[in-house]
Amino acid sequence: MSARDQGIVVEGLVRQFKDIRAVDGIDLTIEPGQIYGFLGPNGAGKSTTVHMLTTLLPPSAGRATVAGYDVVADGPSVRANIGAALQETALDPFLSAREHLRLQASLHGIRGQERLRLQDELLQRVGLTQAADRKVRTYSGGMKRRLDLALSLIHGPSTLFLDEPTTGLDPQSRAALWEEVGRLAREEGVTVFLTTQYLEEADVLADRVGIIDHGRIVAEGTPASLKAEIGRSTVEIVPESGDQLHRLGEILRRFGTDTAARPGAAAVRLDGNGGLADVVRALDQEDLRAAAINLHSPSLDDVFLAKTGRKLEGAEDDGP
Repeated sequence: MSARDQGIVVEGLVRQFKDIRAVDGIDLTIEPGQIYGFLGPNGAGKSTTVHMLTTLLPPSAGRATVAGYDVVADGPSVRANIGAALQETALDPFLSAREHLRLQASLHGIRGQERLRLQDELLQRVGLTQAADRKVRTYSGGMKRRLDLALSLIHGPSTLFLDEPTTGLDPQSRAALWEEVGRLAREEGVTVFLTTQYLEEADVLADRVGIIDHGRIVAEGTPASLKAEIGRSTVEIVPESGDQLHRLGEILRRFGTDTAARPGAAAVRLDGNGGLADVVRALDQEDLRAAAINLHSPSLDDVFLAKTGRKLEGAEDDGP
């Protein structure tokens, strides 16, 4: 069985830093060719987990295999089969993108016509063909991120680790990176381990999502199944007349429990006593007119809030 047919298996993984248990006995199984979104607030253990899985940091306890190789016993084999684009790019400002790719290919023993072919192919795939011979010091943050992705792919890895790859990128650069990551998994069967603070990023890209908090996995599943756990949608209504707000709240409470609403509006989380159509009919029967009605379906933001008691740092920046 080839490395591309192997995913990631983590059993009881622990990392202790003196008195701090940064990763506290996590278990994960990621199928080959799957995109796994790893969410958590700063300091939750995301990057520490990535550093252990990429052999940059030894586990204090537990076991992990990546592409079929043990991260402790088979470190060189793990490194030969993975690509990694971590938070801090290690780019030389005085080299061009083409020179970076040439150097990276040489380090992997790729030379001659194959090296030239890969350089041109990767530059095109990450949208840097026109800027290929410019010094990296002239690149924007998004261009550097895309070059970092190209460098991580030069040797055709079976598993790709992306540690918050789109933080700080503009919407266009973020969308371009999303497209390439999705293509790698769909068309090439690359297993992708993606840490992110953008909830929409996980929702759009990930086949499965894990939420880590205080070093432990507090929720795991497909984005759809996690949102289904929260289950209940929220209805928010702005009355046509402000003096009807109290009466509106009484009507809405027939269908659910009070929840936060914008100023001048009332909102409830539906509890199964009826849906939006029932709410609208009740307003008609009570002759109460609405200036605006919004139905909010559960999101990963709601899941994160329910599981950790707080919002993710990047939640307010979700949309590209």
